[in-house]
Amino acid sequence: MNIYVGNLSWSMTDQDLNDLFATYGEVGSAKILKDKMSGRSKGFGFVEMADDEAAKTAIANLNETEIQGRKLIVNESQPRPAGEGGFKKRSGGFGGNRGGGGRGGYGGGNRGGYGGGRDSGGFNRDY
Repeated sequence: MNIYVGNLSWSMTDQDLNDLFATYGEVGSAKILKDKMSGRSKGFGFVEMADDEAAKTAIANLNETEIQGRKLIVNESQPRPAGEGGFKKRSGGFGGNRGGGGRGGYGGGNRGGYGGGRDSGGFNRDY
């Protein structure tokens, strides 16, 4: 069973997480996710346990317990729904609501042309 463990202390290590769950049964793996740029803990991780009964016992006993000053959130990991993950598509061109082109080409009306929305600069013909 794959177990989600959230609200982890920033100083907790993979080995600490492994040791915490090992008291309930054999741990296949214990991994705290880290930020790719800074290497800092994201505050959550996953533990794999082969025995489902041992995993359920660990979840029941560890959920909402305080470890290293933080109250843990422990539950069975759920797979991501289809279509989630990766890049999110933005609406509205390069800049969201204010970006790219707007209405009126080179500044027709008071929409700003190149700048997009009202009051966003751009070229206009108010000279």
